[in-house]
Amino acid sequence: MDSLPTSLDLWRSTLDWQPSDEQQQQFQRLYEAVVSGNQRLNLTRITEPSEFWEKHLWDSLRGIFSPSLPLFEGPQRVMDIGTGCGFPGLPIAIARPDWTVTLVDSTRKKIQFIRESIEEFNLPPAIALVNRAEELGQERAHRERYDLVTIRAVATANVCTEYVLPLLKVGGWAILYRGQWSDEESQDLEGAVEHLGGTLHACDTFITPLSQSARTCLILHKTSPTPNYYPRAIGIPKMSPL
Repeated sequence: MDSLPTSLDLWRSTLDWQPSDEQQQQFQRLYEAVVSGNQRLNLTRITEPSEFWEKHLWDSLRGIFSPSLPLFEGPQRVMDIGTGCGFPGLPIAIARPDWTVTLVDSTRKKIQFIRESIEEFNLPPAIALVNRAEELGQERAHRERYDLVTIRAVATANVCTEYVLPLLKVGGWAILYRGQWSDEESQDLEGAVEHLGGTLHACDTFITPLSQSARTCLILHKTSPTPNYYPRAIGIPKMSPL
């Protein structure tokens, strides 16, 4: 099995953080789990070590280390919506072992892969659920219970907003991982965010360290309770975005 690059200088210079030796080993085990799982499941096309480091590890953690976010001190309750094979949720769980991370995906085989990988490859404990954001956002155990919600490559930003804001506590934060972003898109998004009880706090645009690709993390802040009728039933947010 190939080894991931350690890239300690890049971690420090780009995120002002670097993994411990144990975290480096956990990143390697996560890489091995994904490559192994890819032999029987269609998990990801990103398996080359340096590309995996940048697009799955660094990109996942760039969100939580955004200069536009407050410093999170102490335990936090985190949910990753549409986690796929565990990104950005599992790298976040490795980087912040004091946080409780819940990984959600509607595809059972992907959640089963995550559960098996956590046990087999000795990854940090995380909760893995087969479910959908529209349902969780209406359940008492999850609605307005989270300090941080992440979502990457799931739907348009307006749709993602309806998925994440009902899950956040008032005062909580959401990270929407996007590619390139424009001021016009921000104007379209702001109305939906405000309608759901939040503000578009920042559009954090950056360049990735290896491929020099433009990326944006949209930072949402929950400022008031979300109206009870959001999120709407399964499928409606995508069919009729706010």
